[in-house]
Amino acid sequence: MTSSLHSLFTPSSSSRRHGRWLYSRSFSEFAFPIPQRAIATSTTLYFSAKSDRWASLTAMISGEVINHSELTELQDESDFEMLASSNNDLLSVCGFGSLLSERSARSTFPDLINFRVARLNGFRRIFAHVSPGFFARGIAKPETMKPNGDKSHSFQQREVFPTPRNIGLNKSFVICKLQTFQEISGLSVEPCEGENLIVTVFEIQRSEVPSYIKREIEYRFLAVFPETLDGTPFTSPAVLCASYSDEEFLQIRCKGSKEMFFKQYGQYNIHKIWRDDIFPCRVYLRHCLLGAKSLSDVAYNNFLDHTFLADRKTTIREYLATTGSGIMEEEPPESVKARYGG
Repeated sequence: MTSSLHSLFTPSSSSRRHGRWLYSRSFSEFAFPIPQRAIATSTTLYFSAKSDRWASLTAMISGEVINHSELTELQDESDFEMLASSNNDLLSVCGFGSLLSERSARSTFPDLINFRVARLNGFRRIFAHVSPGFFARGIAKPETMKPNGDKSHSFQQREVFPTPRNIGLNKSFVICKLQTFQEISGLSVEPCEGENLIVTVFEIQRSEVPSYIKREIEYRFLAVFPETLDGTPFTSPAVLCASYSDEEFLQIRCKGSKEMFFKQYGQYNIHKIWRDDIFPCRVYLRHCLLGAKSLSDVAYNNFLDHTFLADRKTTIREYLATTGSGIMEEEPPESVKARYGG
């Protein structure tokens, strides 16, 4: 049974402000000043929300929660069962990426019911974790080379053909700078004041919970209250896959076993899951955008402007106009075209 999460997230007594954080001795406890956001460091990604946003699962289910911005973390399968038991053995799921597409959602949950559009306040989307599924399906690009002006990257030769700008040149070689990009990231969400997401919500059967947990094991599971597009809060919570951390994943999901971690990720040479130096998997990003577009122009623009790279600064709209240009014109490989076709 999940208890109140106030014990997991406690304000720091430190006078430091403006994003200075303290890491406590326990893997499951973080101390921080207010206001809080999830931030990236060179070693780990920290998940946070204001301490007054956390509520117990019991209070959430019983209707005692009045502030619908409150959150509850689901620690194990019994918490999912508890949610489903309070809702006629149905579990509400909140989709924000590939699950924006009803076709994609039904390929994962064939028996889902009541697929609908909603809004989730106080969250943003973030491409900041490595997904082993992309490696398994052959769509991860761990070494994409692109021109870059950063002096820290090595020079390489590139063949140049005559163009209107160099019409006087014969085919030749010039020296240019190329940067290696790892386009391997999946999508999650994290609390962020002032942000809001257009999401989907649907119900699955209680019997589907174990496979759902296994499939999304790298995430932090939250129970949240979305609202309708006209601002009416849902009366029952939905499950949301939020950002996690490597430390918590190892200690909680893997029970401290590095062997279990390696079994999940080692075969793909993944040694760190949650990172701030990776870029979206191109096929997957296109798939999510097509799913958002299938909902409405409002949902599509919401995805472009409220979804960020791992730097927490660059929106997907900005990314597509620069480094990610051409993604929407690329067809997925034939082997995954049905799965990642929007």
